[in-house]
Amino acid sequence: MPIDGSGRLRRREFLVAALTAAVATGCGGGDAHVLTARGVSREAPAKDAPVGEVVQGLTAFGHALYTAGGDAARNTVLSPLSIACAFAMARAGAAGAAAPALDRVFGFPAAGPHTAFNALTRQIVTVEGPPPPPDRRAERDAREQSADPVVGIANGLFVQQGLAVGQEFLRVLAAQYGAGAATVDFGGDAAAAINAWVDQQTAGRVDRLFDRLDQATRLVIANAVYLKADWKRPFAEIPAEEGAVFTRAGGSTVRTDLMRLDAELMYADGPGWQAVELPYAKSDLVMWVLVPRAGGSPAGLLTPESLGRAAAGLRPRGVGLALPPWDFATGLDLAAPLRRLGLGVVFDRPDFSGIAEGARIGRAVHRANISVDKWGTEAAAATGLAIPTSALADRLVEVRADRPFAFAIVHRPTSAPLFIGHVADPTATP
Repeated sequence: MPIDGSGRLRRREFLVAALTAAVATGCGGGDAHVLTARGVSREAPAKDAPVGEVVQGLTAFGHALYTAGGDAARNTVLSPLSIACAFAMARAGAAGAAAPALDRVFGFPAAGPHTAFNALTRQIVTVEGPPPPPDRRAERDAREQSADPVVGIANGLFVQQGLAVGQEFLRVLAAQYGAGAATVDFGGDAAAAINAWVDQQTAGRVDRLFDRLDQATRLVIANAVYLKADWKRPFAEIPAEEGAVFTRAGGSTVRTDLMRLDAELMYADGPGWQAVELPYAKSDLVMWVLVPRAGGSPAGLLTPESLGRAAAGLRPRGVGLALPPWDFATGLDLAAPLRRLGLGVVFDRPDFSGIAEGARIGRAVHRANISVDKWGTEAAAATGLAIPTSALADRLVEVRADRPFAFAIVHRPTSAPLFIGHVADPTATP
């Protein structure tokens, strides 16, 4: 990371330390720079929370946004969970036409949406607080024991000094999302402070959420999701196919390595598609790799119906899987695709009076990235809302992801999609 003199680095370290302290004490009321709902701490997950309804909404919204904002010719990765968490927090302060619009687009249940996000995220996370940054340069050995998975989900609220914030809004965010409100100066260092928080909550994978923030901004709602998990069966036993041909959507080709794994895996197929489930070690998380027929598009494989068929059809089967590694990122201004999905009202009208008088969503941004190699997966996403106010060879079914294919990283017990996307060109880099 370029550093313009030691002063900038010291300032960045100061901002990280200050925000860590502020947000960590966000529900305790012990820091003068943190707004809290007095006496409120995060609630235990409710057993009757409508988690299933939220997951259905997540899955449908994820595909709708992928369709509205994606490009079949470019690699794409999104986190439906991160985006929905951010907008669910905004929903806690929504009024007027914004509230039903958010419910319709995100599939938020009529009763208990916030308790559902509390219960769902608490099922998925493995770490409290910022995830530890991994040593990404360390050499790996196939004889090493798989590391424990790391899944972190953080919610943040950043408020202009002196802004009167609705107490019920603060109460819901503290009780259901574990978020206190750090006060910042949007006429000064607010963007740098928020970016430092996101950088820390994603173990350095997303180091910038906002390039800049308008001085009219008075509040930012932020969410960060981080995942680091080893494969249960690494692609380390069989040499990779070097220089294999990958056919892109337009028919042109590139050369890439294809990792090989011959194993008994959960497998499903249907007219024009194949699906393989790759489990992560010591975890309820899996990746579904969904490969269309030659010439087919991966987009249709991420619909709720397609994912449901894949999930229902998975059976143990000997599989010879050829899969490219990939490493790419997506940055998305959410306003345009969300308007196409029917959320223009949340950008055009001040319908968030529960947050603060005259509050509206001015900007909504999302950044996500993913790295997949023979050892496992590391992925991160952040969303910000700126508010002015084996002997298997002879019976293997062959699955070759040598053309554009889809993927979904799923919490298996709930089927909640943490990340979805497609690989259009595995040789493209961030």
